[in-house]
Amino acid sequence: MSTITLIRHGQASFGKSDYDQLSDTGYDQARRLGQALAEREELIDTVFIGGMLRHRQTAEACLESMGLDLPLQVLPDFSEFNHEHILEKSEPRYRDREWIIQQAMQQSSRPEEVFMQMFKASITRWVDGQHEQDYDETWPQFQQRVKSGLDTVASLLNQSQHALVFTSGGCISVIAQALLELNNSATFRTNWTLANCGLTRIAQSARHRNLMSLNEYGHFSGRHHSLLTFR
Repeated sequence: MSTITLIRHGQASFGKSDYDQLSDTGYDQARRLGQALAEREELIDTVFIGGMLRHRQTAEACLESMGLDLPLQVLPDFSEFNHEHILEKSEPRYRDREWIIQQAMQQSSRPEEVFMQMFKASITRWVDGQHEQDYDETWPQFQQRVKSGLDTVASLLNQSQHALVFTSGGCISVIAQALLELNNSATFRTNWTLANCGLTRIAQSARHRNLMSLNEYGHFSGRHHSLLTFR
């Protein structure tokens, strides 16, 4: 039986001009994850990453911390959905990042919470299927893409091999949805709770694919608790 470990990227750069890069905390999370995997003496055979910069940065920092030198195989199927496009289609003014940040700061001392309310409303519009013509990638297309990526990884593993896949919360949620038969609402409730650099494990055999754990983040407990983030 082979193992596929899905890893959500470290904390990205919310509020910056380029979200798709790790924050300082994100790098610390990736290094701590690598330490934890090394302490467990995890045997890793191959490593895959989605197409985002934050996936690569997380993988590189994690593997360096583990002392592993493995090539990173890029699988675009594990790239996150285009959240900026989804926001813009819900509200055209979202094209202006400064406007979003200004609105959020005016409404609350915690602008990230206001942004999440905007984001959730935009996601609901994307998922409900009533406006599919507006989007470059529909929700069903995204689901199928991610599941195809998982099939690809499974097909490349020999029995008992272990692969790490560095990806994003949306992709992990879609896989959990498929394996646990979740509805869309439950899928996104799961998404909102995924920790940065959390682990989700899948056991793959010739006939079966089972979700063995979801959103492990015990490596951020105790003295490492300050590294636990969800956004």
